[in-house]
Amino acid sequence: MSEKKMTSSRRHHLKSLVLSIAFSLMDAEAKQLVANKEAHMNEHCPALDLPGSMQDLQELCKKLNQQIDQVDEERYDLESKVAKSNKEIEDLKIKVVDLQGKFKKPALKKVRMSADAMLQALLGSKHKVSMDLRANLKQVKKEVKEEVGCRFRNASCLCLAVLPSS
Repeated sequence: MSEKKMTSSRRHHLKSLVLSIAFSLMDAEAKQLVANKEAHMNEHCPALDLPGSMQDLQELCKKLNQQIDQVDEERYDLESKVAKSNKEIEDLKIKVVDLQGKFKKPALKKVRMSADAMLQALLGSKHKVSMDLRANLKQVKKEVKEEVGCRFRNASCLCLAVLPSS
């Protein structure tokens, strides 16, 4: 099976064809979207006829306010249904996790990392922290244990006296 490589001019020509087809499809889709939007607006929002008298304007305002209230009620009802559904979904997820059994912790790998590298990983690279943990340790004086014999020269009776080092 001999595969011939495509020449750069052929590749460029095919790429330009694909781009031109995609551009024409995007234009057609944009025009269709505008037409759909206009049709929807004409269907759901008829042209507003403003009456000339004040009483007619007040009636129009009352009618519009009633429509707004109705839409707000529907929106509130739908939001409450969505919130209830989301809560049910979360409860079901919790039940599924409970039914599957206890969560098994993954086996962790031992990683050798210095304290500086660990702090840098936790705090990010923008924080430059250098910490010498050994400098913060307390200095402890070593105590010297000496064996002191009892007046009983028995081998089982050796008393240990703790004497501070000087």
